Amino acid sequence: MFSRLFAKPDPSAPSREIGHDELIQALRDQSVAVVDVREPHEFAGGHIPGAINLPLSRFQPEQLPVGKPAVFICLAGGRSRSALRRAHAAGATEARHYARGMSDWRARGGPVAR
Repeated sequence: MFSRLFAKPDPSAPSREIGHDELIQALRDQSVAVVDVREPHEFAGGHIPGAINLPLSRFQPEQLPVGKPAVFICLAGGRSRSALRRAHAAGATEARHYARGMSDWRARGGPVAR
């Protein structure tokens, strides 16, 4: 039951997180689709330019954009991690998440659209 909690991560498995600098570069290259899983009122308060809003409260992996891997983001990483798990379970294995969320994005001076 608790074996998954104490299991060591598989070093050969691809990272499910994307760092700030890597996300900046992916946005420049237009090689990812940013999916903000916060609620609409949170999204309206500021989001990464070009991001789409698919709130976790009604998230369906079938709604993900096609053609580019998704990068999920929320406020602090919890909801994006949940969306990532659901996307991976549905077969979107290239998806990743920005674990530190919009709080970190803003603190690092990342661009924000309204």
